[in-house]
Amino acid sequence: MNSRESVALVTGASSGIGKAIAIRLVEAGYRVYGTSRRGAQDSRQLFEMLPLDVTSDASVEAAITELLRLHGRIDVLVNNAGFGVAPAGAEESSIEQAKAIFETNFFGLVRMTRAVLPHMRRQESGRIINISSVVGFLPAPYGALYAATKHAVEGYSESLDHEVRTKGIRVSLIEPAYTKTHFDANLLAADSTLEVYRGMGAHVEKALSDAITKGDAPSVVADVVLKAATAARPKVRYTAGSLAGKLRLIRRFAPAGLIDAALRKDLGLDTPAASQPRIHAVER
Repeated sequence: MNSRESVALVTGASSGIGKAIAIRLVEAGYRVYGTSRRGAQDSRQLFEMLPLDVTSDASVEAAITELLRLHGRIDVLVNNAGFGVAPAGAEESSIEQAKAIFETNFFGLVRMTRAVLPHMRRQESGRIINISSVVGFLPAPYGALYAATKHAVEGYSESLDHEVRTKGIRVSLIEPAYTKTHFDANLLAADSTLEVYRGMGAHVEKALSDAITKGDAPSVVADVVLKAATAARPKVRYTAGSLAGKLRLIRRFAPAGLIDAALRKDLGLDTPAASQPRIHAVER
């Protein structure tokens, strides 16, 4: 794919991983449009922003229509928009909150994909790159809903790639581990809190914040996205960063019982009185 003639659209590009991806694609020669719910434009920014709410059919249609009006094509879609719930027991989130996180993290991605596929089919080319997480293939105690959305993204993306591959379109997943962003600062609080989970949830929240502080720069993820966008034979899955790569290997080759026991020990899940359990279960 010749990036000098290509148009890329990156959702959730106002900060963090999405912004780093947009900048990296600009540097590689793409004409890049980022999106956010506000679509705020910074004069110092290297790419244009479009207002887009991935939970709204009308908003998605308007943004895609505008991009096609301007350029007549969309070559790369990066689905990055998403959010998480602060570490808490799964039953501490209401059904309404569970639906909300799926509406953005999964159905928003599906909505964007459905909007661009007809145009990519007509072009007989295109790349759809979905930002997943290592919790798309690992469990995340006290982050079950976020992990569930990423597991859904993984299954959808791998299945879709088989459907569109003969039409000149490829779908790839990017799986980061801890990344230095404001992701943890923007987590929603669980809306149905229970005292029984409060202590462990607080331990996991602190550990997550500490791990993100020591995590990879967003540029690490951006570099992998560019690799997936430009590869002559793109892979379905790419890990981003050394920790993510190690966790993928462990998940693939280590016995399930060993992974299960190590995770529970590391989190202190079998010792309720434990005061400072550590954590290796990760989120982007």
